[in-house]
Amino acid sequence: MSQSGSGDLMRKRKICVLGSRAVGKSSLIVKFVEDHFIEPYYPTIEQPYFKQVPFKGVEYDVSIIDTAGQDEYSLLSPKHAVGVHGYILVYSVTNRQSFEMVRIIYEKLKAFQDISHLPAVVVGQKSDLVEKDGQRREVPAEEAEKLAKERSLRWIETSAKCNANVARVFDMCLEEIEKSMHPTDGTAAAAGTDTTTKNKDNCVAM
Repeated sequence: MSQSGSGDLMRKRKICVLGSRAVGKSSLIVKFVEDHFIEPYYPTIEQPYFKQVPFKGVEYDVSIIDTAGQDEYSLLSPKHAVGVHGYILVYSVTNRQSFEMVRIIYEKLKAFQDISHLPAVVVGQKSDLVEKDGQRREVPAEEAEKLAKERSLRWIETSAKCNANVARVFDMCLEEIEKSMHPTDGTAAAAGTDTTTKNKDNCVAM
């Protein structure tokens, strides 16, 4: 499907969202795709969401796979690598164990794919909770940023409840996908941290 006046084809991209149970994966996706916040936690049955996303002048046809929560007993399978262009690895800033799970998920994804760079964004969800009570934070921002940088990944903290940095997460993932598909394109953003807060619901977030 051609874009009007641009001659560019609509690009299909598949993003897989992974992380421990109850870290806010579904909330992040639903806020981005449907623009509403889901509060209660229900175990996710793996399902896709779809959204057309304008990015750098091109309309992307993005499918987002919401996965069931991962833990040390529910191993990832190669299906999470087949046909997937990029990943969003989610932990809760109030849950240390979920952060450790991100390390495990990253290593397993790398083992499934023979690529030098995994196009992924590390996301610390539920930043609104630590703004209300700093003692609830179990994962220091500096530590999460270091983990991401050591693996050449992007990192950001978000709040689906407050709509803080939600859209930015998916833009960052598309940037990483384009960088991996076009490594000589100097317009792609370098791996690193993005702390820009886009917040339309008057919550404060990191």
